[in-house]
Amino acid sequence: MKKILLAFSLGLLLWSCNKNEEEKCAVIPEVSSRVSVDILHFEDSIGNLSSKKALVSLLTRKPIFRDFIFKRQEYPNDSVFINEVFRKITHPAFDTLLMETKKVFGDGSELEAQFEEAFTNLKYYYPDFVPPRVETIVNGLDTDLYVSDSLIIVGLDSFLGHGAKYRPNVYEYLLRQYNKENIVPSCMLIYGISNRFNKTDNNDKTVLADMIAYGKSFYFAKRMLPCVPDSIFIWYTPEEMRGARNNQDLIWARLVQDEVLFSTSHVMKQKYLGERPKTLDVGPECPGRIGQFVGWQIVNAYMDEKPDTTLPELMSEPSGAKIFRDSKYKPERN
Repeated sequence: MKKILLAFSLGLLLWSCNKNEEEKCAVIPEVSSRVSVDILHFEDSIGNLSSKKALVSLLTRKPIFRDFIFKRQEYPNDSVFINEVFRKITHPAFDTLLMETKKVFGDGSELEAQFEEAFTNLKYYYPDFVPPRVETIVNGLDTDLYVSDSLIIVGLDSFLGHGAKYRPNVYEYLLRQYNKENIVPSCMLIYGISNRFNKTDNNDKTVLADMIAYGKSFYFAKRMLPCVPDSIFIWYTPEEMRGARNNQDLIWARLVQDEVLFSTSHVMKQKYLGERPKTLDVGPECPGRIGQFVGWQIVNAYMDEKPDTTLPELMSEPSGAKIFRDSKYKPERN
């Protein structure tokens, strides 16, 4: 036992001191035609509203804005809701958000291009895929993303990045995901975890089943944006990503030692899969959600073992236990 704990301590102490592994692009599909995306921008439509009557008119025409972007259900009645939203969008701080948004996103062409890449690749793997409409808005940091099969709405002011005057009210370690580079990868992760693409066995309540489900979603998202760094998908710093890769053997030993894989405990799931800055049960420098990372590596190993398996075949395999067994995943010490 002392030797095992010593190995963990040494390995995690050297977390960021291992060899630097470069990010690699996933397979880039040879597409025959590209999907065109024309984003509908509502930033100025909101910023230019000069009366409550005009606000009511817009929200009546756009009930998704009313219900999901400005969160009507959180207010006791329509009058309070309209008064509060109007106060917010006519406040001087809202003008600051609008100006910073235009500075960061410009004409929106970069965001448009990345959505086009993701949708083009998605349609390559799933020919029946119908790209959703994409809309952007500034909403006073109320909502960052709304994602459905037919519509994606991006609250651009949530993704202004480091240095913005106003930022989402979340823990500091979570703010790293709130920059423009994370928007489209986050949308693809939401698609990748949804049962529209990701089939799972609802009767399997183990940590391993959840690990594999997350792993499939990361694998899926990476295929939609092949050259986006892995660290962006999983919200790790590059140093955390290198450390996780280079210490897979130590992480795996801890998961096995603590009998994590086949546990159905909610507490165990929260420790290894839940949102937190560190996974202290593994080590003081181990990033949070390390079980999701390991699930991703298991799926990568599975696809290496079965190179003829297509992405849709992987995503339609409901058995996490089968994917784990066939992956032959057993990381060795670097």
